[in-house]
Amino acid sequence: MKQRLCVISGTGMESLAEEFSFQELFPIRSDTPWGQVPLIHLSSGDVDLFLIDRHHTKFEDKRNPPHNINHRANIYAAASLNPSLIISVNSVGSMLEEFPPGSVGIVGDVLDLFSPPITFHEEDAVHVDRTRCFSEAYIQKIVASKQNLGHITSGIIVAQTSGPQFESPSEILALKAMGAHAVGMTLGPESRLIREKNIPHVALCCSSNWAAGLTPGDPSTPIKHDQVSNQADAIKSKVASCIASLIR
Repeated sequence: MKQRLCVISGTGMESLAEEFSFQELFPIRSDTPWGQVPLIHLSSGDVDLFLIDRHHTKFEDKRNPPHNINHRANIYAAASLNPSLIISVNSVGSMLEEFPPGSVGIVGDVLDLFSPPITFHEEDAVHVDRTRCFSEAYIQKIVASKQNLGHITSGIIVAQTSGPQFESPSEILALKAMGAHAVGMTLGPESRLIREKNIPHVALCCSSNWAAGLTPGDPSTPIKHDQVSNQADAIKSKVASCIASLIR
């Protein structure tokens, strides 16, 4: 039976499909109750890999800002593919010295206290357990491949902020004091909905910048979106290698 994986990615990962050597590539669209979701279907002998750009819009030259991402449509579309695993790829600002820009990490947990409520169960209360948001079995597969992947930091706790502006230094200090190792704008709602679908989930975080106020030697260094995007793009081959380690 074919292995089916779905990858949901964003900033700096627009050309992620080019990193995989699959025999066939098909652009497709998934109809959901919340609108259409464009996907790329990569097919090889015994593997189907589906890629979703979480920032997609109906305008090719535009990208949805984080607070306008259609998370329910994205996750509904991903779940409809009947994947054995969903992989989130998220660009984050790092708060850890050992997780500098240019690094790839494995998320161990998410700190999401401020997102608006989001669920597939609007008509009847369903309280889904989030004690373990991410699949330990699949995480260990990546960890076991570390010798081929180079340094990868595991157990990263990603704090969710709403965006679309980057955070202030005071906000970063508060999140760091609460136990966060990195900060991003998309993983919180995504992980909540994937838990509701009860599909194994792994999240890879790309350190694309130092979080506000934490740049070594110059805490006043501004964060620029184009630099963040370029840094994420520069490590997409390493992200692809991590994903490949999960393919049988």
